[in-house]
Amino acid sequence: MECERLTPGSGRLEPRAALSSDAPSLDLNGAWRFRLSPVATVPEDFADPRYDDAAWAELPVPAHWPLHGHGAPAYTNVSYPFPVDPPHVPTENPTGDYRRAFDLPEGWNGGRLRFDGVESYAKVWLNGHELGFTTGSRLPAEFDAGPWLKPGRNVLAVRVHQWSAASYLEDQDMWWLPGIFRDVTLTRSAADVFVHASYEDGRGTLSFDGTGALDLPELGVTGLRPGERVTVAAEPWSAGTPRLYEAVLRAPGETVRLRVGFRTVAIEDGVLLANGRPLLLKGVNRHEFHPLSGRAVTYATMREDVLLMKRHNVNAVRTSHYPPHPAFLDLCDELGLWVIDECDLETHGFGQVGWRNNPSDDPRWEEACLDRMRRMVERDKNHPSVIMWSLGNEAGVGRNLGVMAEWARERDPSRPLHYEGDRSCEHTDVYSRMYASHAEVEAIGRGAEDPLDDPELDARRRAMPFLQCEYAHAMGNGPGGLAEYQELFERYPRLAGGFVWEWIDHGLAHPSLGYAYGGDYGEPVHDGNFVVDGLVFPDRTPSPGLLDLKKVFEPVAFTFSGTSVTVRSKDAFHDLSSLSFSGQVEAEGEPVASFPLEVPAGGGEVKLPALPAGEGERWLTVRAVLARDEPWADAGHEVAWAQVPIDVPYPGREDLRVSPRRTFPPAVREAPAKASAGRPGREAPVPLDGGEIQVGGAVFDPVTGRLTRLFGLDADGPRLELWRAPIDNDRYSGAEFRWRLLGLHRLTHRVDAVEPGDTLTVRTRTAPAATDLGIRATWTWTASGDALDLRVDLVPEGDWTEPIPRLGLALTLPAAPGPVTWYGLGPGEAYPDTGLATRIGRWAATVEEMQTPYVHPQENGHRAAVRWAELAGVRITGDPVFGLTARPWSTAALDAAAHRPDLVPDGRLHLTLDLAQHGIGTAACGPGTLPAYELHARPATFRLRFEPS
Repeated sequence: MECERLTPGSGRLEPRAALSSDAPSLDLNGAWRFRLSPVATVPEDFADPRYDDAAWAELPVPAHWPLHGHGAPAYTNVSYPFPVDPPHVPTENPTGDYRRAFDLPEGWNGGRLRFDGVESYAKVWLNGHELGFTTGSRLPAEFDAGPWLKPGRNVLAVRVHQWSAASYLEDQDMWWLPGIFRDVTLTRSAADVFVHASYEDGRGTLSFDGTGALDLPELGVTGLRPGERVTVAAEPWSAGTPRLYEAVLRAPGETVRLRVGFRTVAIEDGVLLANGRPLLLKGVNRHEFHPLSGRAVTYATMREDVLLMKRHNVNAVRTSHYPPHPAFLDLCDELGLWVIDECDLETHGFGQVGWRNNPSDDPRWEEACLDRMRRMVERDKNHPSVIMWSLGNEAGVGRNLGVMAEWARERDPSRPLHYEGDRSCEHTDVYSRMYASHAEVEAIGRGAEDPLDDPELDARRRAMPFLQCEYAHAMGNGPGGLAEYQELFERYPRLAGGFVWEWIDHGLAHPSLGYAYGGDYGEPVHDGNFVVDGLVFPDRTPSPGLLDLKKVFEPVAFTFSGTSVTVRSKDAFHDLSSLSFSGQVEAEGEPVASFPLEVPAGGGEVKLPALPAGEGERWLTVRAVLARDEPWADAGHEVAWAQVPIDVPYPGREDLRVSPRRTFPPAVREAPAKASAGRPGREAPVPLDGGEIQVGGAVFDPVTGRLTRLFGLDADGPRLELWRAPIDNDRYSGAEFRWRLLGLHRLTHRVDAVEPGDTLTVRTRTAPAATDLGIRATWTWTASGDALDLRVDLVPEGDWTEPIPRLGLALTLPAAPGPVTWYGLGPGEAYPDTGLATRIGRWAATVEEMQTPYVHPQENGHRAAVRWAELAGVRITGDPVFGLTARPWSTAALDAAAHRPDLVPDGRLHLTLDLAQHGIGTAACGPGTLPAYELHARPATFRLRFEPS
């Protein structure tokens, strides 16, 4: 089949920059006639302008045809969905034929047909004349239309094959979605320009390659000719201060407008520099995606992405794993993001066959690989936001990568080259890795990484800056360990930061499933929900992971000491002059004082006013907000904050420090039990008719020792709970398998004794079947006026070698309207190594609002360090704190659910009151939970108080 040829295209014009020109253009987007065939070998008679397409369907362009009822999407991460037999593809090759009639404006002559993105192979005809074909799905292609245009009606015909030889270069962990998914334009613009705008020693240097003359009026530049160089008093461009200058290129037959940013990227002594200053990338990986339209994204969607990134302290984006729509880079220039622009190349699936016949190392594919690099660089070369070119992603190693690198260095020596897949870094300027552990990142930061076998390559690599092009896999509940990574990035100058994987969950909108993932369309080969691994949900609602990332990426640092706070900027390119600062004191979650803080632009130590004293916990929160409107957020937008206890009624407050992980200081977490002085006298258990036992306002079953009524409410529990509905990190790391093998999801509960006396004592043993492991629990219930005190003493038995998911108590009550109110960390969920965005306060939410809507249901919604909570007419108080999860369905129902609509409220309020939970980590792809956040079965004591609210 002709779509199996290795040549990347024919009939195409030379690649050039994406430019804004006053030359006439005709937008050919809109409704096209469309026909889908199951095979590629269909007659080409439809290209005849006289062909009758009245029976064809209509399909919007840009769009993917599987999202409009023609075929179905398919998702794979690594595996090719067809046999690995390059360059051959299946005979069953969905083929879409497109037709578009348009009228040429009067006086029009000449012009180019421009396709900005077609997946994966497109053959083009104009008025019956074949113009050529193109591959490289995420790259533009232009054809000379001039000889075949005619006055009046013209007919454009395009044949698109889903599978082609080029598909072997596009195995990029995403939905396979064919079609014309970016803009189609007829333009009379032919200009090309390469502007060079560097910045050094407080001055800008400007020159350009191309034809015509360049004006930059704001800096007094007029009539600059190609090859001429001028020095100007320019302000530098950076992500924090994206200063742009409007330039005009007067080219033959047209005028081009472009925005120029002066900046220089360099590497010195193993440190990545921008404008002479160390550059720390606080980045995310971004696929183009929308739940309704796939990779056919609108300008509004692109702008929303950039604004969300900026508002969450993200300063960099890697365009994984292909060049984005050119308008996205315009937005990065305008609003300020550092960009690694990645070539449309990935051959990951060859790794499953031992990298045999990998195109990256096959001379037959050299032209195709180089073609993709050239088209990216030429299109995007004028963007100041683009600071590195990436050769591609997960394409193994080989000679063709060297060819691409050699060409790119010659064409554009101003930008370093990136590629992760070759540990030797033979063709790159930075050392890049994916998912390196914290320990390995620290070793690299110190220059103590394991050496390469080749001493010369090893010495070269050790002189490079290091970045994690992917880390902190944000799949489902997570990622954990963010603060620890960021601390390393900030500690070692060699570490240039990294890019969290990834920006958005790729859940496709589905009428019955909510959002679909791999396998939901009947694909025989798929990778399930691995495509749902983003910091924002498919509708672009920020996940808890993005909120945590915002906290970790804060550009301001606060350090408290005695009666002052020291404030400093963590942005090498930006001082604090754009921010205003304030403080607020809360007592038991209620505001008692607030005040402004006068912080110099350069930062420094700021004296705090006298803080009001009083009873109960008192916390000081300081905030940094935008002092004025910015292009990406309004004045008052919170940029950074910190919180410190000033009057916590626990010992050890002289050692209190602000932790980047937002955990409690040791004095709070390890506080001894509170004294019971001042509480009403205790009441002994009372036998009731039928044998039930009453302790204060609670009634217990005399056989099981479990609650049956609590303050008049129908209750069931509590029982010891060691299980949680596995998160994605549990599933993909193997932890879920080990926990299920151990039987933690099907515990048995044995009652050894129910002992009424001055108190009610219940002795139980909780254990998984088929093991000799168990946990003995002594439950001591004490009535105290209207309150009910519970002490649970836990003693593990056997050799518990594996961490356990949770240690908590499960209790159900009747579902009740009204909010849950609590005092502790909030407003969102928090786990041992997440929840950095949460802060101590008094919070309220409905039970529905307390559920985090992960596309693939899993453990979620845990509120941490809760002092007290009120819900369903009951107040629960920790001694000193507990973890709270409140759900309208059981853990078993959550465990069994595959999609959100599977979860249906059952009329009960399911509470889990946790002593501890296992950490989150990022082991769905990357390192597991750090040892400090592992939960192991050890002796423990848990105290709670229940009383009517």
